[in-house]
Amino acid sequence: MPEYPKPPFPEQSQKVPGSLDLMDPRPDHGEQSWTGSGRLQGKIALITGGDSGIGRAVAIAYAREGADVALAYLSESEDASDTARLVTESGRRCVKLEGDLADPEFCRDIIARTVDSMGGLDILVNNAAHQMTFENLEDISDAEWRTTFAVNIDAMFYLVKAAVPHMKPGSAIINTASINSDKPNPSLLAYATTKGAIQNFSAGLSQMLAEKGIRVNCVAPGPVWTPLIPSTMPPEKVAHFGEDYPMKRPAQPVELASAYVMLAEPMSSYISGATIAVTGGMPLL
Repeated sequence: MPEYPKPPFPEQSQKVPGSLDLMDPRPDHGEQSWTGSGRLQGKIALITGGDSGIGRAVAIAYAREGADVALAYLSESEDASDTARLVTESGRRCVKLEGDLADPEFCRDIIARTVDSMGGLDILVNNAAHQMTFENLEDISDAEWRTTFAVNIDAMFYLVKAAVPHMKPGSAIINTASINSDKPNPSLLAYATTKGAIQNFSAGLSQMLAEKGIRVNCVAPGPVWTPLIPSTMPPEKVAHFGEDYPMKRPAQPVELASAYVMLAEPMSSYISGATIAVTGGMPLL
């Protein structure tokens, strides 16, 4: 088992949405460790939030398992270009799709562009998220609440609705929920509320799409060392991020990738409506 970094980390802060190059320690996305064995050979995947963090780790794993990958991201063009490089160096095609998932038209457009440029869509990974930390209810503005819902749950609806007509039996939709779905952190009230909605949305959608042969599942991460953390949390919390979990550390993004590969691969054909917890030993409720 690899020895991954444990807190305390250096206190650090970044502007939203953050960059992996500025993180200390630098996250491990499987750049050197994921080899692949053809589990997704010939598949076409669209990953939102694919520039860094969990999305980057999933993109690397999918490409090395044989999938072509479309990466949707907000504005982190440098991180996205580097992730795209890793995909193409794995011998797979990659399309970069920059824009704001809070815009319904952008959501519909990236589905169309993925299908047009790659010839189809087999796997949709709804992973992008917005979060901010607030200690008091009165500090959460109407705009902040609305933005969190627009990015985290509204976009998921628009993307799925646009994607399903292009998906064949055997396709998979994988949504990133959170341990906050079941154990909400009060300082992440808006974020945690959307994560609960994602889990419920996925459970209902899995039943709705079963007759079409499209599987829908969730991954519920615990703390993960991504640019979202130093860009949305106070430096003193960043320094101790994840140390209150049983493994005494946050996950590295690569440690999430295996769950997304498993849920996407054809051998998981009877898994739908599930939530896979990747929480370092912390049980969900």
